[in-house]
Amino acid sequence: MDDERTPETDQSAGSATRRRALMLGAVGASAIVSIRPALAQAAGSVANCEIPVPDPGRAGKHIAADGTLVDPGTPGSFEPASGAFKGEDVKRALAGGTLPGTDYERSKAYTNYIRRLQSGQSGFTCFASLQMPRG
Repeated sequence: MDDERTPETDQSAGSATRRRALMLGAVGASAIVSIRPALAQAAGSVANCEIPVPDPGRAGKHIAADGTLVDPGTPGSFEPASGAFKGEDVKRALAGGTLPGTDYERSKAYTNYIRRLQSGQSGFTCFASLQMPRG
């Protein structure tokens, strides 16, 4: 069989290419429609995620002004927070505000602790998501 081109085969090849392009366009449009709600949901989950200070694995420790964990009774240290802080509250505190229910010095110590969070610690994923730029 020879691979001869005829006007009919050229036209059907062109139609197939156009159909393929239209299908890809439709897939791309549906991807955009489904991504936008996911981004909105992610932004909402960042506002509602929580960061305990300190994380449960280190309960009972106090927080020094520089954010390190110290033994209770260490001069200048603060008792652990009574509950976890919402992501939105932490975001405001990191921008210069204070965490709810704290004074300036305690809030600064807690935010220093939060800045020191590492992978595997409770609250790290929430803190990391607060650092992501929003588009």
